[in-house]
Amino acid sequence: MSKVTDTIGDYLTRVRNGMMAGHRVVEIPASNIKKRMTEILFEQGYIFRYKFEDTPNGQGLIKIAPKYDPITKRPIIRKMVRYSKPGLRKFAPATELPRVMNGLGIAIISTSKGVMTDKEARQQNVGGEILCLVY
Repeated sequence: MSKVTDTIGDYLTRVRNGMMAGHRVVEIPASNIKKRMTEILFEQGYIFRYKFEDTPNGQGLIKIAPKYDPITKRPIIRKMVRYSKPGLRKFAPATELPRVMNGLGIAIISTSKGVMTDKEARQQNVGGEILCLVY
């Protein structure tokens, strides 16, 4: 088994693939940053529910129930794009944070005050690394 170097990219891919396959629950190895990203997706209404579970190896597991449109059965999340990559980190001050789909989507930012949405980062006037865009 190969070691994953981009854990956030892996997280986004697992969620994307789970939604494309129509899974009711997607399981992802846990980390603090991924837990916070999951909480943000839930707060913003992109996922139905989530659960953090402990595993014997101590890493933990995140179980995510994606949200689907009741009529079309398509996932609520249209796109999840990794913005800052391990090979090319992308940082921005609070004034230059991206507006995703003119405010309809969110950017998840890793700041000195924790992981938050672009809107929260602007309100607190903190910049940081732009982890991903969700819409």
